[in-house]
Amino acid sequence: MKVIYEGKEVELPEGADGFAAAKALDPEQKNKDVGLKIGDVIYDMRSPLHEGDVVSFVRVGSPEAFEMLNHSTSHLMAQALRHLYPGCRFGFGPAIEEGFYYDVDFGGKVITESDFPAIEAEMKKCAKENNPFIRKDVDAAEAKEIFKDNPYKEELIAEHENEKLSLYTNGDFVDFCRGPHIPSTGMIKHFKLLSVAGAYWRGNSDNKQLTRIYGTSWWSEEDLKNHLEVLERRKANDHRRLGRELGLFFISDYGPGFPFFLPNGMIVMNSLLEYWREVHRRYGYLEIQTPTMLSRKLWEISGHWDHYKENMYTTKIDGNDFAIKPMNCPGAILAYQSSIRSYKDLPLRFAELGHVHRHEASGALNGLFRVRAFTQDDAHILLRPDQIEDEVKNIMKLFDEVYAVFGLSYKIVLSTRPDSYIGSVEFWDKSEAALAQACKDSGHEYSINPGDGAFYGPKLDFKLKDSMGRTWQCGTIQLDVNLPHRFGCTYVDKDGSKKEPVMLHRVVFGSIERFLGIIIENYGGAFPTWLAPVQVNVLPVNAAAHGDYAKEIYDRLFAENVRVKVDDSDEKLGYRLRNSQVNKVPFTLVVGDKEKENRQVTYRIYGSEKQITVSLDEFDQIIHHSIDSKARY
Repeated sequence: MKVIYEGKEVELPEGADGFAAAKALDPEQKNKDVGLKIGDVIYDMRSPLHEGDVVSFVRVGSPEAFEMLNHSTSHLMAQALRHLYPGCRFGFGPAIEEGFYYDVDFGGKVITESDFPAIEAEMKKCAKENNPFIRKDVDAAEAKEIFKDNPYKEELIAEHENEKLSLYTNGDFVDFCRGPHIPSTGMIKHFKLLSVAGAYWRGNSDNKQLTRIYGTSWWSEEDLKNHLEVLERRKANDHRRLGRELGLFFISDYGPGFPFFLPNGMIVMNSLLEYWREVHRRYGYLEIQTPTMLSRKLWEISGHWDHYKENMYTTKIDGNDFAIKPMNCPGAILAYQSSIRSYKDLPLRFAELGHVHRHEASGALNGLFRVRAFTQDDAHILLRPDQIEDEVKNIMKLFDEVYAVFGLSYKIVLSTRPDSYIGSVEFWDKSEAALAQACKDSGHEYSINPGDGAFYGPKLDFKLKDSMGRTWQCGTIQLDVNLPHRFGCTYVDKDGSKKEPVMLHRVVFGSIERFLGIIIENYGGAFPTWLAPVQVNVLPVNAAAHGDYAKEIYDRLFAENVRVKVDDSDEKLGYRLRNSQVNKVPFTLVVGDKEKENRQVTYRIYGSEKQITVSLDEFDQIIHHSIDSKARY
């Protein structure tokens, strides 16, 4: 049997599986190969190969291997839970970005984190048995018989009545699962259960609430230890706690999901928005503002009334239905239609900081990360089809500039034509190629998420990575031929004929509130100088002797638009220094006899014990450079 490996045709014994292939083709790394890749699809190592297969391996250390490990660890946990809590019933148990979870019906038994040591001990016992993960394909009738006492699995099986289904067995545990899995439980050695939460079956609040147990699994003890340390840092950097401590924002029981921003929070918010406006002006965007509430008729044309009404807040005005906008797109369309447009006007870049409202489920609300009212930094670009590639490159250049300021790296995912779509295949192929080429021309790699585009066009999603390794979906470029068509948008072409433009939906921050939550945690509340609510804190050693000089410094910096304060309280200097650090002020100045006499300042940067004495004029240059350069400090 001949297969293709690393571009070469190689001979393998008939019926060879992944283990045999690894032994023959990858002997030095065969013990680290945990999955078999045929083309772009990952299989178990026990899967057989066939003539002409293009073969590669999933190796320990790769993202795919990490996902397989965690998926397999979820099954190991389920096996342990079955031993400890006979009769419990299992829902979903997938791998997630940094670990795994399983949704379990314990029949009224309350599971807490105090139960984790016993569960982990049982997991280790099961792992030592080194049971293989064995796949078996069955029909729906056989699957129903196996899971006849589990209504959750029965529901899933019923949705795949006419398909071949796969089961996986490890030891005495069997589950309805697509796989793939690592070779055996013996490879699972370094794991930790993390938390427990309630989760409605299939995310529907009308269904029963199950117990969701989260965990994480790693290939080495060191990797697990490092990850647990990162989780502790994340707890310390929780934006909800820092929001309270630093006087940034709060959420009241009088308005769940509707954040209140305090003076310090407004300073950070407005600094973000000022930067946003400055960047967009340079990139040729025109800022607009559209109404918060618009007629039902508009939302019917856009399609939101039929497909999104449950998430919209509605009311009646003069007997007619109105809705608070959940999105800014239809308003931008009306702005486009406010004038006759020529091909020379395109691309027309409308930018809007639109305040939108969406009715999110109460259980999904989470600080600034999931709210019911937020500011979306939208842009809607109307353009000709032949302009798509150049415009996407222009957007990506803007994205590069903005994300670099915050030290956020990103990966790009291209989502392509789904099964149900509008427009011609030719349009989709050209649009997807234009987005892909724009990525290449901009020097960015991208991965493809096949079939995940919206029905009206493909999209690029920008997955940001913060200082603690978390991934966030923020930036998006979405191609849309639907809305311009539904609203009858046109432009006058060179030959005088009317043509229909296409639209690019585009956000950089996504939700300003959510982005603020992300950077609060990314910086641990210690904002770079340009964002910090207080940029300079002046501490006179003795208020009576040095207060006048401190006030002089304050007046000078305040006049130069530096956010400065003087702490001349009666507390000892050491206490005031610590308090300045607790409040994460970028620059703390101490002025005493020497500084006053020589017109100097002694400054300390947040997080540093080093004290530096410079002239007041020199410090003036230092603080302005720190602000203008948007440097960390």
